Amino acid sequence: MYQAPEQFTAMNKANLETAARFANVAFGGAERLLEIQLKAAKAALSDGVDSAKTLASVKDLQQFADVKDTVAQPAFEKAAEYVKSVYDVTTETQAEFGKLIEQQFAAFNKQVVVALDKFAESAPAGSEVGISALKSALVTGNAAYENLSKAAKQFNDTAKSNLEAAAKRATPAVKKAKK
Repeated sequence: MYQAPEQFTAMNKANLETAARFANVAFGGAERLLEIQLKAAKAALSDGVDSAKTLASVKDLQQFADVKDTVAQPAFEKAAEYVKSVYDVTTETQAEFGKLIEQQFAAFNKQVVVALDKFAESAPAGSEVGISALKSALVTGNAAYENLSKAAKQFNDTAKSNLEAAAKRATPAVKKAKK
């Protein structure tokens, strides 16, 4: 019977644990999104019934104009809150994925450095230049990855602040428009 070497077994175990962590993050995010959507659907149904009852009790155009404003404003605010909640959950889930990816990237880099060091010990004379070039390429690749990661985080922060600013500006605009 064939036995897998310890290194191969450890690698498979680590990969399985990593896959489970990714799956837990994905399912956690999906669960939170589903919860938000169910709450929004329940609220929309309840608000829709209430709005229909209110609109059914309208007897003239002036009363309709007054009622439509009281119905529209809460709906807009709830829609803005829903969008923000969905955005928050997706941002948090994305950040968790980012952390997992960074951990995997760091572990991979460590393995590459260890492998290069082992290779350097048994490499023929004169190969130091090539090994040094590989290590330099690894450092350059790491720097590029870090720059891309920082740029993605900045973009995410900017998008979040723009969303929040738009929601803050839109709510007073709707209130002003109804007057």
